[in-house]
Amino acid sequence: MKYVRQVLAVCAFVGSMGAAAPLMAADAPKPVEVKKDLILKGDAKCTGCHDEADDPVPSMLDLHPSVLAIGKTKHGAVADGRTPTCTDCHGESEKHVNYAGKDKPPKSDRVFSKKTTTPVAERNQACLACHQGGNRIAWQSSTHATRDVACTSCHNIHAKRDKVRDKVTQTETCYTCHKEQRAQMNRVSHHPVPEGKMSCSSCHNVHGDNPKQLLKATTNETCYTCHMEKRGPFVHNHQPVSEDCAICHQPHGTTVANLLKSRAPFLCQECHSHPSHPGQTPGQPSARTTSTSMLGAIGRGCLNCHVNIHGSNSSQNSATVGRFRR
Repeated sequence: MKYVRQVLAVCAFVGSMGAAAPLMAADAPKPVEVKKDLILKGDAKCTGCHDEADDPVPSMLDLHPSVLAIGKTKHGAVADGRTPTCTDCHGESEKHVNYAGKDKPPKSDRVFSKKTTTPVAERNQACLACHQGGNRIAWQSSTHATRDVACTSCHNIHAKRDKVRDKVTQTETCYTCHKEQRAQMNRVSHHPVPEGKMSCSSCHNVHGDNPKQLLKATTNETCYTCHMEKRGPFVHNHQPVSEDCAICHQPHGTTVANLLKSRAPFLCQECHSHPSHPGQTPGQPSARTTSTSMLGAIGRGCLNCHVNIHGSNSSQNSATVGRFRR
């Protein structure tokens, strides 16, 4: 009888433990799920919410790239110790991250969208924290900076292919503000920018503090990087050439050959009055003529005789040697 009581006691104890097991399992704390970084070091703080679900319409990827597309850019090179994290650019954004409400959470500390209220200087500072050296050393005093142009007004950081860094598509970014230059580039005589052989940055440093934001200190020095034969020095220098190429040329495009602002003789007569050729009428003939008095207005005009207009090295002992003739 005693043995039977012991067996029943053991069975009752085991039964009670089995019934309590589900309660103990329910009361046990759930293991904390550790979020893993997807691309950048420490990005789990953001990619827990911002992932492929944020991807826009595929046709709009150039304007609004995927958040995770940054992994295909230089800013996503995890092997580079200089690679920033999400918070390096957007700030710690604690209110944004810890918001538990049902409505839209507050914005991050720094927002770079077009409708952002983050000051331009604060947005640019996020970029300049890394990109202040090199040809961007004078950005704060540049024309773009003083007119409140933000880095993200031109650059798309998350895009795999940043349009402004591509020679073919760069001009479209510049044309969004510089519409006059767009019209000039579409004229008959222009630099080969529309053909993709040059870009705006071939002549301009948009991060520099040069008044025209040119690569070199002056217009002439910038032109000479390609047109070395015009540099000189010559025995006989043409002063407008030495002063500024833009006195005669419009570099973005004109309707006259060789990027001239107007054709000869009218361009030349802006400085050289017609009394230097008193027998010639400063104008075009109104009908067919063989008169030598109209010679300066026919064909290439002044350039029929004055062919070395950028400068001459002639050493002939002649009174007209300095007049840029053959």
